[in-house]
Amino acid sequence: MSGKHSTTAVFGIHAVAAVLERNAPRVIEIHICQQPGNRRQAEIAARATALGIPIVTTTIHALDEQAEGVPHQGVMAIMQPTRPLRGQDLDAILDALETPPLLLVLDGVQDPHNLGACLRTADAAGVHAVIVPKDRAVGLTPVVRKVASGAAEHVPFIQVTNLARTLRSLKARGIWIVGSDGEAEISLFEADLTGPLALVMGAEGKGMRRLTRECCDWLMAIPMAGLVESLNVSVATGVCLFEIQRQSQTKVKREK
Repeated sequence: MSGKHSTTAVFGIHAVAAVLERNAPRVIEIHICQQPGNRRQAEIAARATALGIPIVTTTIHALDEQAEGVPHQGVMAIMQPTRPLRGQDLDAILDALETPPLLLVLDGVQDPHNLGACLRTADAAGVHAVIVPKDRAVGLTPVVRKVASGAAEHVPFIQVTNLARTLRSLKARGIWIVGSDGEAEISLFEADLTGPLALVMGAEGKGMRRLTRECCDWLMAIPMAGLVESLNVSVATGVCLFEIQRQSQTKVKREK
């Protein structure tokens, strides 16, 4: 989206506000197509000025060209790209945790809107890291960052070359691997989803790959009461993550 490989562009009010809040040292400049009376734009401009980040006044046409269809809301941040996180980074994240880990594993999600929505939900549900395969899956594109509304700057996003091997290493750490599958006999609401957990969601339409499925300790299904047989992966992810949160909070209350 930016013309240089050494920088990346982030579009949209929420996403740009998030990078100013969480990754300001990486922001090179803010581009704004100023709209009179737009309070949220003004807040971003004031925050950038306070941080000493240059503001470039631009036009809607210029932003449209750079955004290439991504809704930009008249705001763009040019940033130094984050270093891609790999398996060793995941180890460091897990080693530093003081609470049972909650991980989200997406096995080959390719739609950037789905990935962005999953990241946003993961952030809201307190997920410690999102893990995806490096190949045949979407990465952190501008569309993903926009849909994630800042979550892409907060939730660690780990790309691994061998997902099955990563899942086996998580199991060796004592993390339960649970997969969501519409054909599973165990209901989401019957499964014990407390403790250290990695939730595995399959790709759009195809579901989990065979090797990924074989790495799961168990599979569970979301009960479906209507005529629709399955949910969008981002919706299903939200349902599962917040059931995990509900069970975890219930367990904490019982132990008090």
